[in-house]
Amino acid sequence: MLECNNDCSACLENCEDRKTEPSSAASDQQCSHDCSSCSQDCSQRDLRVKSNEYSNIKKVIGVISGKGGVGKSIVTSLLASAMNAKGYKVGILDADVTGPSIPQAFGIDGFLYSDGKNILPLKTEKGIKLVSTNLILEEKGQPVLWRGALISSLVKQFYTEVIWGEIDYLFVDLPPGTGDVPLTVLQSLPLDGVIIVSTPQQLVSMIVEKAVRMAQIMKVRVLGFVENMSYVVCDGCGKKVSLFGSSSTETLARQFNLQLLAKLPLDPQLAKAVDTGRIEHCTVEGLDDLTRKLENI
Repeated sequence: MLECNNDCSACLENCEDRKTEPSSAASDQQCSHDCSSCSQDCSQRDLRVKSNEYSNIKKVIGVISGKGGVGKSIVTSLLASAMNAKGYKVGILDADVTGPSIPQAFGIDGFLYSDGKNILPLKTEKGIKLVSTNLILEEKGQPVLWRGALISSLVKQFYTEVIWGEIDYLFVDLPPGTGDVPLTVLQSLPLDGVIIVSTPQQLVSMIVEKAVRMAQIMKVRVLGFVENMSYVVCDGCGKKVSLFGSSSTETLARQFNLQLLAKLPLDPQLAKAVDTGRIEHCTVEGLDDLTRKLENI
């Protein structure tokens, strides 16, 4: 038998002193601390990326749904505008790479500047910083025909290579579903929590439930629900009318022991503000509980 060098991983002998797992000291020596290139599922595994030296981002909030067409971008824009109005420094990372709508809501029609290493965000009229795919396309209606890996890489670049400066709240507008981009955001960005957007219909709640479970699996804190298109206000009598019937979002919130933080109306004036790029000039009732929740994170 050869002299033992205490490296069982490179030894073929089946001796009584053989260790089935390397010692913690050996593991530490072998670890490069680069989790992105490591296949080991260890307790210290962390895939979260870091912002650059020119950015100080205090809170990162994801806005997700699992279902398309529920108004995630509107909710993101309203929340960013509400927190900006309170005096906080706010940014929006539009992670809906193939269907970006944030620039339109704020009336931003320009291009991001990059020196090949860093990217400068654009600012809205009231000072909210934005990055979005539509701010790097020559034609705004041009489709983004990219594979998932490239899209996910761009989302991480929007966090790591953008010079955000001082940001109190960075809102991340996610695309629908539980695919590559939502997975990348929940896994790679240092989220302080996510807000789940739904509408009253049972069909929507069934699909939104997938987003809740995804966040739980990824061990990301769910701050609560926002029910969009919850009601319309009658012009004649001022009564709130539930166009889609009773709220299934309330049932879903109870099921997961989460809060329904806001019910937002279906408002033609809000739709007009989005179309004309003036959403940050809108005030919508029902956001107070949610903004207080964000302030207390």
